Amino acid sequence: MEIPVNHGHLETIVREPRGSIRGAAIVCHPHPLQGGTMHTKAVFRVAQALTEMNIVACRFNFRGVGRSTGSYDGGPGEQRDAVSTLDWLEERYPQAPIMAGGFSFGSMIALKTGLKDMRVKALFGFGVPVHLYDYSFLAGTKKPTLLIQGSKDEFGTAEELQEVVGSLGQRITVVTVPGADHYFNGAIDQLKQAVTDYFIKGPGGGVL
Repeated sequence: MEIPVNHGHLETIVREPRGSIRGAAIVCHPHPLQGGTMHTKAVFRVAQALTEMNIVACRFNFRGVGRSTGSYDGGPGEQRDAVSTLDWLEERYPQAPIMAGGFSFGSMIALKTGLKDMRVKALFGFGVPVHLYDYSFLAGTKKPTLLIQGSKDEFGTAEELQEVVGSLGQRITVVTVPGADHYFNGAIDQLKQAVTDYFIKGPGGGVL
């Protein structure tokens, strides 16, 4: 399907759960210029974990990726794309609590967008590249925020991520996936489980 935006449209895949809808979430993909798409394995599997929890999962290609119109904008345009998907989710599922998350570059886009958007009740990021982007904007967040990181992530280990965000607020939870690299190769099931645990038994469950 396609979501209309000011530059044309965003190629989108929306999966609804079989049971009663408990929430809705966008999942943003990695860097468009580095091969990131909504079909990236970790993005697909996290979206799968969400639908298994009766959460609508919305994956979309940023501008200039796949069949989405437009071209890469270095961040600001991609944030506007994320807002457009949130607009669509709110209109389509007005009673559902909304969450925003993403992988790598997508985590930066989703966290920045979701932090500022009052409709977003919880945030999540995985493969958070703290070597590449400044995440100090999370300081003082009052929204439940899940960050999942491999202990061997090439763009910032889980330990390094904890050092960066540890002083930014008590609502931020860092979950370490032992032995996992940036792409969670061989550790996708642990990634899915971390998402599930947070939104079923952890702080994220309180928003659903």
